[in-house]
Amino acid sequence: MNMQVLDARRDASGGYKVDVSRGEHIGRVSSEWFSRPDDERFLSLSDLGRTVRERSERSRTRTVESALVHVEANRSDPERLALILPGAEAPIAPTHWSFGQLASLVGAPAAYLRQLPAALAGINLQYGLTSHRAEQIKTFEIEDGRVELRAVTGPDYGRIHDFELIEAIQRIAGNGTGDTRWKVPGVLNWSTGIYNPRVDVSKDTTTLYASDRDVFVFLVDDLNPIEAGRLPDGSPDLFFRGFYAWNSEVGAKTLGIASFYLRAVCQNRMLWGVEDFEEITIRHSKYAASRFAHEAAPALLNFADSSPMPFVNGIRAARERIVARNDEDRSEFLRRRGFSKAETGKIIDTVLAEEGRPPESVFDFVQGITAVARDKPHQDARLDLEAKAKKLMDRAA
Repeated sequence: MNMQVLDARRDASGGYKVDVSRGEHIGRVSSEWFSRPDDERFLSLSDLGRTVRERSERSRTRTVESALVHVEANRSDPERLALILPGAEAPIAPTHWSFGQLASLVGAPAAYLRQLPAALAGINLQYGLTSHRAEQIKTFEIEDGRVELRAVTGPDYGRIHDFELIEAIQRIAGNGTGDTRWKVPGVLNWSTGIYNPRVDVSKDTTTLYASDRDVFVFLVDDLNPIEAGRLPDGSPDLFFRGFYAWNSEVGAKTLGIASFYLRAVCQNRMLWGVEDFEEITIRHSKYAASRFAHEAAPALLNFADSSPMPFVNGIRAARERIVARNDEDRSEFLRRRGFSKAETGKIIDTVLAEEGRPPESVFDFVQGITAVARDKPHQDARLDLEAKAKKLMDRAA
């Protein structure tokens, strides 16, 4: 649709009327938003990228023989434990995270070791390192006044640095605050149903995060709405493109990128009205860096530059494909696709309640399935229903 037409339908405040009763609700970004302290929140990709790059520049990686690592503990300081690595000039202090990794690698229970005086914990770790079957470990150290062990992994760990992901995102999103079409999201006004894309980026609203263990970024293209059909009242059903990406260069999580279309983001960063959710994850295995360069980074660029027309046409095809004209058709359509009798009744009733008419098109059924899925208390059941809805939509397209 012509963007000038969409602009004319904008609310006087500059926002867009959206229908968040449709599609999926996704809480991943909201969980990040709730859990991040102020010092992990950044106001631009430039600041975030600079921080994680400088951190990596002060870090070094090496692979050492496990049996040659010496655990040092001082009886006069029962809380202090350090490692002396081959060729190191000074002892290296493990972080809370790397201590847990080291204990796991040598088969020792980290929670138990943390309860022991450093000398006793050191004896256990030393024995584990001496008898470590893999024979080698890979360290990731940083110098910041003193040398700290940020991570310790197996020798085949394929590190993708946090700054590599952020720089890949910056190639399409600039500073993430509006110098390109990709930016920190706006906010949904629940009282009016208006999504306002223009919100000042602050510690409260930002979706750019980094800790000593990971990075997480969520951005949207919410100044360029996409119309994909009409709502029952005749108004446009508006979507925005969005994606989030995450990584941990110290082994706390995989690298991943999720792309989708959504209708709104609320104040606590819950995603509403999500459709066409796709995700790529890359484990930090031996060839992780190559997979990032050849799979994840190009996929991100492709999504950022791609036309929304395949998505719009898929929605249109699903709306136009009538698959049921009476109650018997509706029940048979769902039962033949693996839905129970109870689920079938609930899906049909949900569409009737939300749309004011029973489901007829593939799109009607997909919306009913995702609405029922949202009420499932158990994640496995919810994901199973959402997968069935996506399968229906894909076939309609």
